[in-house]
Amino acid sequence: MGKRFEKWLAPEVEHGKMTKYNWLVLYPEGLVLGEGSDIGAFTLIQAKYGVEIGAGVEIGSHCAIYSHSSIDGKMGKVTIGQGAMIGSHSTIMPDISIGKNAIIGAHSLVLHDIAADTIAFGVPARHVRMR
Repeated sequence: MGKRFEKWLAPEVEHGKMTKYNWLVLYPEGLVLGEGSDIGAFTLIQAKYGVEIGAGVEIGSHCAIYSHSSIDGKMGKVTIGQGAMIGSHSTIMPDISIGKNAIIGAHSLVLHDIAADTIAFGVPARHVRMR
């Protein structure tokens, strides 16, 4: 992990309240936030069944990460590996693993696991090439 932040401190996170960086978590007891992670404004993290964000992860603004879907009833932990990057306006559905250093392009819908060091994008997101 590079030195993106001089002194990174985990933000205070309360259920249903914006952090000082203007992103929101539902069920924060299910959230594990890695050191040096950076989450863009207006991102929603629904962590009822667990969301683990690795060290040095970058998540763009206006993203949605769901550990439970009320549409199809799917539920499960979402894991985003160390150093991964998630483009703005992307949605990650429940029970998904995004590997270390993977890149998800902006406006993507992630319905399946994405391997480490993969570049994926689209609706639904699909493997495009390796980093």
